[in-house]
Amino acid sequence: MVRVCLLILGFTATVAFGQSNISGVVMVDGEGFPGATVRLLDTEYGGVTGVDGRFNIIAPSGNYILEIRSVGFKMVKREITIPSNDPISITLEQSTLTMDEVVVTGTMQPTFVSQSPVKVEVVTSKHLNTYIPAAATSIVEGISLVNGVQEVVACGVCFTNSISINGLPGPYTAILMDGSPIYGNLASVYGLNGIPSMIIDRFEVIKGPSSTLYGSEAVAGVINIITKDPASQPLLSADVMGTSHYESFGNFSFAPKIGKSSGFIGFNYAYINDFDDRNGDGFGDNINLDRISLFSKWEISRPSGKRFTISGKYYYEDRRNGVKEFLEDRNYRELRGSEEVYGESIYTNRLEVFGTYELPLSEKIRIDYSLSTHEQDSYYGADYYQASQDILFTNLIWDKELNNHQVTGGLTSRYQTYDDNTIATESNGVNQPDNQYIPGIFMQDEWKVSESFTALTGARLDHYEDHGLIAAPRLNLKYKPGQWTTLRSNFGTGFRIVNLFTEDHAFVTGQREVIIEEELQPEESYNFSLNLNHIYSMGQSQGMIDIDAFYTYFTNKVTPDYETEGQIRYANTDGYAVSKGIGMNLQQEFAFPLAFNLGMNIQDVTEKENGEKRDIEFAPKWTGIFTANYNLKNWNTQIGYTARLTGPMALPEVFDLDENGDPRPSPRPTTSTPFAIHNLQIAKNLKKGWSIYGGVQNIFDYVQPWSPLTGTNDPNANLGFSDSFDTAYAYSPIHGREVYLGISWSLAR
Repeated sequence: MVRVCLLILGFTATVAFGQSNISGVVMVDGEGFPGATVRLLDTEYGGVTGVDGRFNIIAPSGNYILEIRSVGFKMVKREITIPSNDPISITLEQSTLTMDEVVVTGTMQPTFVSQSPVKVEVVTSKHLNTYIPAAATSIVEGISLVNGVQEVVACGVCFTNSISINGLPGPYTAILMDGSPIYGNLASVYGLNGIPSMIIDRFEVIKGPSSTLYGSEAVAGVINIITKDPASQPLLSADVMGTSHYESFGNFSFAPKIGKSSGFIGFNYAYINDFDDRNGDGFGDNINLDRISLFSKWEISRPSGKRFTISGKYYYEDRRNGVKEFLEDRNYRELRGSEEVYGESIYTNRLEVFGTYELPLSEKIRIDYSLSTHEQDSYYGADYYQASQDILFTNLIWDKELNNHQVTGGLTSRYQTYDDNTIATESNGVNQPDNQYIPGIFMQDEWKVSESFTALTGARLDHYEDHGLIAAPRLNLKYKPGQWTTLRSNFGTGFRIVNLFTEDHAFVTGQREVIIEEELQPEESYNFSLNLNHIYSMGQSQGMIDIDAFYTYFTNKVTPDYETEGQIRYANTDGYAVSKGIGMNLQQEFAFPLAFNLGMNIQDVTEKENGEKRDIEFAPKWTGIFTANYNLKNWNTQIGYTARLTGPMALPEVFDLDENGDPRPSPRPTTSTPFAIHNLQIAKNLKKGWSIYGGVQNIFDYVQPWSPLTGTNDPNANLGFSDSFDTAYAYSPIHGREVYLGISWSLAR
């Protein structure tokens, strides 16, 4: 009786104040979507969708604009009238703002980008394929879409490359596969090109030291490549493309299912065999290569429901470049090591096994494991360089949720061996491979102090035989003053063990004399950064503003000194080095099918020693990235445009030769001029799983105005064998405009 009276009173009050209700459901992929914010604009009325996606709002009668928002989806606005007898059904579309992507890199725990206390940037495979050709893309090309991250080329002959974050050298970046650090010093020289986009579901980027979780090499940041989930892949797929430079690339995959276990088997190839010498230095302007990559991943079904994945990848590359005689008709096979015909030939064989195994226990304990073996057989001119590196890594990780604390701890074990034919592994004339066992322990606590404030603290302790115990603490804070605004701060330390013979290509190419002035100590870094992220709405569209400020201070930094002609000198700096700057990103997604991203990174990367301050080579003063895509839905066509701008950077001091073979009195410019690379891609979906795509890379045909090589005109020596020959002046493309066309096909399960 009391309940009936209350209902009558409630109905009477609603009528008296002229209030009514409107109800509806929010859908994603045909199912009710919980947790979406539903409100009437410019009023206090609203709510959140329930577990079935339904909502009900009571408000005064009248005309309103209903707004539905959820992180990771496009905002929807609709004009409505209250009262209304017709329920509203609204379907949300995924947003390109990537704030609802699940990431694991920042904390080793699956969490949404928007909820992570650590700033993580995500690039999905869909985003990659919108702007760059899938068949020809590796992780090295993919990172060009991330502001403040860039490819750095270390040699103007073999074009070995690495990935730089915030202007720091490539070896400072840790590259992970599904959370395992399997790319050691040697693999970072050529192995990164063997990670095709075919296997990438997404990659996650953290800028700033992350040694607390991932150990040495994570000084500048971490790039974690998350491989594809076999169960979500088409049964069969193929993708092949060709270019105007007679290049050919292809991906082929098969995703079988055996019982309840799902698998993915992929094959990737690349073929480049063309000699172009546009700059007239006598050497090819682009690398020639034959490359294959085989990949397989299995999600093993277990009765316990615990996760067990195992992945394997084999990579082979035959890479070469040099003078025309060395390359044509594949003469390099007989001319490798010639003292008369210069060329560089690198054979790489690499095998990787990695995965995750959750222990059958009530506690959440898992083992991340990886094993890799890498072999390089190479000639740089007449110099032979043979090296091998094996790495076995295990990470025993324990997770525990204690009230508002998420505790993660772990024991890491890394055993690695390195051997080559240089003095790096010799002692008193006897070969002594470098064998290291590095045990470590880490612990972190993610404390949700309140709904708006989260603190993440952690520490790591590793033991090195030559350097003893090395500690790496971290502190991350996240504060949300509002639903759509997030502030993050980070403090962390990093450390890195230097191996020059595998990290710096200048050791094995060119004719500079290498001088190591002292026994090199581990580099150490201290980083502080701030991040502001805000999602906004503008009419029917939404966007995101993201601002970073970073400061990294280095001690014991090892930097190559090119200032002495004919030499490269290495030593731990007695002073210090600093990388500081500001990064800004603006993403805008319109109600019509247009979205763009505009990013700018302004940085100052310097070192100071003996009171003198100098810029570190190949670190641009600023970089910019602009991407835009437009979807012609009626034509099933998507257009993607990319512009990458690079500001001035310090360059090594090199001297050209006069007609007598003597160095000219003045060096080449020691600062580069700004340049921009523009790309365009158009893709069209056809029927029955077919699609075609094509585009132009380097639309305006920009090439570096100087050859990356010096000493090529010495009349007293064969081409490439002059004492003044140097390959270090490579700072921008020398490979001009390129047109490509591809076709792909997939068969759904």
